[in-house]
Amino acid sequence: MLLHFYKMNGAGNDFVVIDNRDLKTDLPKELIAALCDRHRGIGADGLLAVEPAEDGANYKFRYYNADGGEAEMCGNGARCFGRFTAHLGEDVKNIVSFETIAGTLTAEMIDSNVRIAMSDPFDLDLYADCKIDSLGADVHVLNTGVPHAVAFVDDLENLDVLKNGAAVRYHERFAPNGTNANFAKILAPDHIAIRTYERGVEGETLACGTGMCAAALIHNLLTDAPSPIKVDVAGGDTLEIGFERTGENTFTNVTLSGPADFVFEGDIEI
Repeated sequence: MLLHFYKMNGAGNDFVVIDNRDLKTDLPKELIAALCDRHRGIGADGLLAVEPAEDGANYKFRYYNADGGEAEMCGNGARCFGRFTAHLGEDVKNIVSFETIAGTLTAEMIDSNVRIAMSDPFDLDLYADCKIDSLGADVHVLNTGVPHAVAFVDDLENLDVLKNGAAVRYHERFAPNGTNANFAKILAPDHIAIRTYERGVEGETLACGTGMCAAALIHNLLTDAPSPIKVDVAGGDTLEIGFERTGENTFTNVTLSGPADFVFEGDIEI
């Protein structure tokens, strides 16, 4: 059979998008991995599937990593999902809501950008018990919809992200499910750069929305940097993280703003 798909990207983080509101398309792990394969398939960091909402939101958000495993959330994917679903009806919506495993989120269209209202972060662990000899930097932990580890380094450009990212991702501190690994550099009090190793992709991606949020919030905790914080990603874009700090180590009203672009659409035989 032929499967109709769309290709989108958010700051270089790219996705296959499927309109599955009729729930007629079965998406086994092997099929998702094949669709995301950059040599034999469409090629993507992950797959987004639109399904009917169950609890009052406009849509249900399903996100699968490139290995076919389902994840709770994806910040760049959520922006693409918001842009995509805003165009599904007869009229383009300015705001859409969607259910995720991490909670119900909203996406607001702001000119060419999409702003996602994220769920409140949790599971903070500053200076976590995660020593990586080759990294030589403290590792901090925060869940911003999915688990993230963040380390601030001086030489981000020459860092071996694959080596250090895998070491963090598979460290016993994060067993058995692992974590995403982010490496950041401070450019100014309100401006950082980031590179991310994503679990499920098992390599560096050009951007990771939830990773940007984790790095920006930990930067605030360590330095009192004000909101919003700009984040440069490997794909070349600069995104913005907004937040309110509600206590010594807690946040609310976390937002992620940046581009979400249609690339192409087509049909593929499955």
